[in-house]
Amino acid sequence: MSRFGKLLNFELKRFMKIYVVLIAITIISQIIGVIVLSKSYLRLANEAIYEHGESMAQFIDWNGMMSMVRVIGSMWFMGPIGLSAAALIFYIFLIWYRDWFGKNTFIYRLLMIPTSRLNVFLAKATAIMMMVIGLVSIQLFLLPIESRILKGIVPKDFRMDLDVAGIISHSEYLGIIIPQSFIEFVLYYGLGFMAMMILFTAILFERSYRIKGIIMAAIYCCLAVVVFILPILVNDLVAVNLLYPLEVLVLEIVMGLIVISASIWVSGFLLKNSVTV
Repeated sequence: MSRFGKLLNFELKRFMKIYVVLIAITIISQIIGVIVLSKSYLRLANEAIYEHGESMAQFIDWNGMMSMVRVIGSMWFMGPIGLSAAALIFYIFLIWYRDWFGKNTFIYRLLMIPTSRLNVFLAKATAIMMMVIGLVSIQLFLLPIESRILKGIVPKDFRMDLDVAGIISHSEYLGIIIPQSFIEFVLYYGLGFMAMMILFTAILFERSYRIKGIIMAAIYCCLAVVVFILPILVNDLVAVNLLYPLEVLVLEIVMGLIVISASIWVSGFLLKNSVTV
């Protein structure tokens, strides 16, 4: 277990500089976004009321009240989230391929460590999931801070105050990133973890068999997807739906666990018997 911990710590350190930059971009961009959008709203209100003679009620009726809903729908807010998501998706591939294509073939030393090669696989997967959860935690920490900044800029008569749950409920994307129930958390992040396991296995197929491995990886990805959505396919293809929605959900969870377990087993087999360095 200590060797797994060392491998995990090693993988986290390798991405830490970029990770810190992503965190900094998220914090700076979102806070600037709150300030810029709040001041822009007030400027618009001042022009309407003091220059065009509109009443406060008319302005609010035509333009709405200022709230965090405006902020979370802007590029100031969603831009760094999209950037972080893209960076982590790219890192799913980089976390493996840099070990083969760096200045030195580091994968040789990595796989020669006196521990199960599956620990290398699990350490990489755990590192990525920890970074994802870390970014989500930082976003949860930022939301109340950003709300306070908005309250400090916009007078009470012009704003609509929302708690964190209320802010999240107004954004479909934010509702996926920050689920509001444990079941949603398990479903969304379980699906993401399964997708990562499938991609990891596909990468190891390619590294094991090169050109043939690309074809094998594509077949494996298609097979994994079919297995996962099998309950939905069967339920939709029959004339009368055999299963209730809750039963379909339970079967989807079971199929997801099967796909994850199969991906880990196949990846362990490839690492032990087929991956060349």
